[in-house]
Amino acid sequence: MEITTGTIVKSLAGHDKEEVFFILREEGEYVYLVDGKYRTLDKPKKKNRKHVETVSCEMDGPGKKIRENQRVTDEEIARFIKCIKRFLRV
Repeated sequence: MEITTGTIVKSLAGHDKEEVFFILREEGEYVYLVDGKYRTLDKPKKKNRKHVETVSCEMDGPGKKIRENQRVTDEEIARFIKCIKRFLRV
């Protein structure tokens, strides 16, 4: 799957290895990641796109709002990621 804004990804390298994030935005070879808890919308994590892998490209929820530039909260992101982790057992 393609790594684009609003996609759910898992970190492959670094101290956050195996953690799940949403891609907030893209800039060239870098993506900015949020999880709603430690990495909030105000402080996204900058990461090289080769150090993340796609977990899911969900069509509804926070990812859709991010892609459509709608307002999304850290709480929505955190809640959705928690559900994804439970579902995927990540």
